Amino acid sequence: MHQALVEKWSMIEGTHGMRDEFMNTLTDADLAFNPGGQAMTLGALCREMGEIEHSYAQSFKTFTQDLNYRTPDASVETGVARLLDWYHTLDAEMETAVKALTDEDVTRSISRGFDVPVEFQLDVYIQALLIFFGKITVYLRVMNKPLTDKLQTWIG
Repeated sequence: MHQALVEKWSMIEGTHGMRDEFMNTLTDADLAFNPGGQAMTLGALCREMGEIEHSYAQSFKTFTQDLNYRTPDASVETGVARLLDWYHTLDAEMETAVKALTDEDVTRSISRGFDVPVEFQLDVYIQALLIFFGKITVYLRVMNKPLTDKLQTWIG
């Protein structure tokens, strides 16, 4: 992996670990929870995050980010184990794409409606995860489920 990306990648791994930790506290029934109004189910929110991760993984391969991808596998919304398997597949795809970046690639920009440097794209992905975690804490609180220690410490 390019040296400029090593530290960022360790933050991504830690953030993925925090995601897995709270996902392991959920049940399949929890994924059906909807807080009401126009909100999506918890499972749909988790599916959306996977689709976002897919778009970031692809951006490191194509240098263009397309947020229009939708997984055809609706089962990820209803099963925690299936969702975690999918996340881990996405994590591996992203790691492979990032590790494959050459010195020249790291100097390129990724087009996402505007251009951002590759290194900055990793920062934005981390921010997307943190936003997702913020949403998750709202769902968990409305469900009266405890936050994991890491989620409580990092997100509040």
